[in-house]
Amino acid sequence: MAVQTQKHINPSAAGSNRAASSLRQVLQQTKYELLLTSRRGENVLVTLIIPVMLLVFFASLNIVPGVKGSAVNFLLPGVLAVAIIAAGMVNLGIATAYERYYGVLKRLGSSPLSRGGLIVAKVISILALELVQVILLVGVAVLLYGWHPLGSLPLALLFIILGTITFSALGLAMAGALRAELTLAGANGLFLLFLLIGGGILPLDHLPAPIAAISRFLPATALTQALQSTLTDSNAFPGFQLLILAIWAVVILLVAIRTFKWE
Repeated sequence: MAVQTQKHINPSAAGSNRAASSLRQVLQQTKYELLLTSRRGENVLVTLIIPVMLLVFFASLNIVPGVKGSAVNFLLPGVLAVAIIAAGMVNLGIATAYERYYGVLKRLGSSPLSRGGLIVAKVISILALELVQVILLVGVAVLLYGWHPLGSLPLALLFIILGTITFSALGLAMAGALRAELTLAGANGLFLLFLLIGGGILPLDHLPAPIAAISRFLPATALTQALQSTLTDSNAFPGFQLLILAIWAVVILLVAIRTFKWE
């Protein structure tokens, strides 16, 4: 007589295995994204150098308002916001659009990696790039202009992460739904718009009143003002900017996940 045994599978253990497998896939893809980023030397160079040039150029001219007696106190938070936008929306968005154009994403689509996992891996890789940006910009500000933080560094870090998620998702949303050429034009066009009316280089009170009013509800302005508050005023909590940026982050991230196409 044959003896049959029934194998019982613990549902919680199966769920844990799936979660661990998904985490490994995301970490592996993050490693791959970092490798690809390091090979795009010209893009990384532009992403790192342009914010530094903006900081040095405008800090050396007497055309921006000083905060606590120094122009760099006004400029550094805004330039950090510009760096985040450049890394997430422009660099990541355009690179991903051409990965889709050349069929790289199509091959990834046949792997177990989900769309959400790919987006998370790409955002983590941009955070690593931004770490270099922050170190470089802060180093220039400290060495050349004697800058030191006057506010809350943990709050500033929170907004840097939130801004990264927002603009990385915006770049991925364009890359996943538009042709590569349209993503290239759209990302650069939005970058120029955010640079001009985001409040990082030109104060909002220098803009026409209707434009300034609209600008306050844009993610670039919310990020810039939040960093200005957290790095220059220890008593100010940018609650309105946190709300605006959080809404943009959630909405754009959901749009990116739902509309992202592998090919």
